[in-house]
Amino acid sequence: MKNSSLKTAAADKQTFKKLSGHIRRLSACRQCRKMYPPVVSGGPVVSKIILVGQAPGDKEPKLGRPFAWTAGKTLFGWFNRSGGICEEKFRAQIYMAAVCRCFPGKNPGGGDRVPSPQEIENCSAWLKKELKILGPDLVIPVGKLAISQFIPLEKLDRIIGREFKVTKAGHTFGLIPLPHPSGASPWHRKEPGKTLLGRALRKIVKHPAFKSIKR
Repeated sequence: MKNSSLKTAAADKQTFKKLSGHIRRLSACRQCRKMYPPVVSGGPVVSKIILVGQAPGDKEPKLGRPFAWTAGKTLFGWFNRSGGICEEKFRAQIYMAAVCRCFPGKNPGGGDRVPSPQEIENCSAWLKKELKILGPDLVIPVGKLAISQFIPLEKLDRIIGREFKVTKAGHTFGLIPLPHPSGASPWHRKEPGKTLLGRALRKIVKHPAFKSIKR
């Protein structure tokens, strides 16, 4: 038992080293001219769970962490109520990624600009590398843009509340999508979204990878 624990600790240390180097390279990325750096990262958290958002808003670069504003309060509230885990412990134990890691800017008519297909493609290599480094058992994509990076996008009422088996970057994992917690979207606040969101959160909380984290 002791030898097994030592091997696990050594493997985690090596993974942390790889992930830290990866985040240093990611933080230096300036490939997309229309994006507004800095890159937003949750840090080198070694975890078997990856949460994938869409892209940072205008507050996240200033605050230096993903889901740092209104949508984040809603998201962490979901996990606190369903899984008994506070924001601080969630951030410390779950790796937080995104489809695009820089703020895309605002639309002329208001609201955040949706990243272009080329910007999404440019940033996809970072997520693929994270899947290879961490080898997650569970991936939680949040919002339509994030969900569409893993499975064909259908109506949310056909996706939310289900678990999928997905292979990406040579690794197979469970995928449990969530709707975006944005205040601009009423989907998760009315039926059938409210019920399906609850079902999805229960599936996440019961997943072996999630059950192993500390509350």
